[in-house]
Amino acid sequence: MAFESLTDKLQNIFKNLRGKGRLTEVDVKAALKEVKMALLEADVNFKVVKQFVKSVEERAIGQDVMNGLNPGQMVIKIVNEEMIALMGSETTEIAMQPGKAITVIMMAGLQGAGKTTATAKIAGKLKQKGKKSLLVACDIYRPAAIEQLQINGKKMEVDVFSMGTDHKPVEIAKEAIAHAEKNGHNVVIIDTAGRLHVDEDMMAELQEIKSQVTVHQTLLVVDAMTGQDAVNVASQFNEQIGIDGVVLTKLDGDTRGGAALSIKAVTGRPILYVGMGEKLSDMEQFYPDRMANRILGMGDVLSLIEKAQESIDLDEEKGREMAGRMKKGKFDFEDYLESMKQMRNMGGLSSILKMLPGMGAKMGDLESMIDEKQLKHMEAIVLSMTKEERRNPKLLNPRRKHRIANGAGVDIAVVNRFIKQFEQSQKMMKQMGGGKKRGGMFGGFPGMGGGRFPF
Repeated sequence: MAFESLTDKLQNIFKNLRGKGRLTEVDVKAALKEVKMALLEADVNFKVVKQFVKSVEERAIGQDVMNGLNPGQMVIKIVNEEMIALMGSETTEIAMQPGKAITVIMMAGLQGAGKTTATAKIAGKLKQKGKKSLLVACDIYRPAAIEQLQINGKKMEVDVFSMGTDHKPVEIAKEAIAHAEKNGHNVVIIDTAGRLHVDEDMMAELQEIKSQVTVHQTLLVVDAMTGQDAVNVASQFNEQIGIDGVVLTKLDGDTRGGAALSIKAVTGRPILYVGMGEKLSDMEQFYPDRMANRILGMGDVLSLIEKAQESIDLDEEKGREMAGRMKKGKFDFEDYLESMKQMRNMGGLSSILKMLPGMGAKMGDLESMIDEKQLKHMEAIVLSMTKEERRNPKLLNPRRKHRIANGAGVDIAVVNRFIKQFEQSQKMMKQMGGGKKRGGMFGGFPGMGGGRFPF
């Protein structure tokens, strides 16, 4: 996960600051020197790091901070505020045309950055806001690019316009806008061709589209895994064709994440969305304050709540029924399967825990506690039950348990332990429903190292 190493280092630096009753100027400068090194190692632009550390130092070395009741905490607060400012302070939305006017968005970027996928995901996000988008296949060079856009458009349930590979991109764009006007689309998103690197032909093609079609928003898609190269690419595109915002993809990969902290400061253009995975729900609107909280290990509960709202597809009535069964301790294995499905939709248990305050710096410990293989075994056990057994666990006699163990490919002892812990969880939920006791819903299940996690 991006920033994991940076988060660990910053947490250690802040831990030392908190441990000091009083801070001297020497303490602050020593801590900021470590912060500087951590940011550089995360591939944050050198000039950006230099200005960032200078801004923090100017604010931190002052009488109010040094003589305060909790100077260490004040320095951390300043770092957080300056990091938010660095990434743009406020969340930026794609600027839409007023009323029923069509908003034309042109997507640009290098090959392999995930531009075509991001194009469809953004259309999906806009659909959630009531917009009717038309995706336009203007990448006529890359093999299967048109088909990829059509497949992604189908997944997002948005329309795709294509004229094949025998027309110029600018002609396709013009025809697409005319098609949108006739068919009630209020957003047109043009997927342009990428190249392996920035070249004159690509820039000329983008400039031609912008000169003959009214493009309201030009969005650049860059790959976070390319580090400083992503920032350099953003600068080149901005200088040559002008961009209005950036979509940062693959921020969930094995990357140092410096691009997220550098792009706004270097280009002056905001990050609009960040891609954290393959699903629609993994394309997140970019919130500078939430990202700063994640980087500093403070969690991101608001994004977690939004992710839950997008992922959970239970209707209200079904949700109320499940809550009622939980309170009465009648939560069955069917409900358990539904819970596992929803947790997967949100990126899995590890992804959820990363967003909780204080968890960001402890992922190494959490990964040893959460055994994904064991979680799959538990699900296999439940799937090996009949529907009647899942709804009425009291039916599970020794003969049935042996059949389930064989079906799941586990030892009978694993099945017995799992069922026993499930029964304990039912009792715990009943107590919680009556206000007698609090605890994790699935506390102590195998694969969680005996820990108790609320989900």
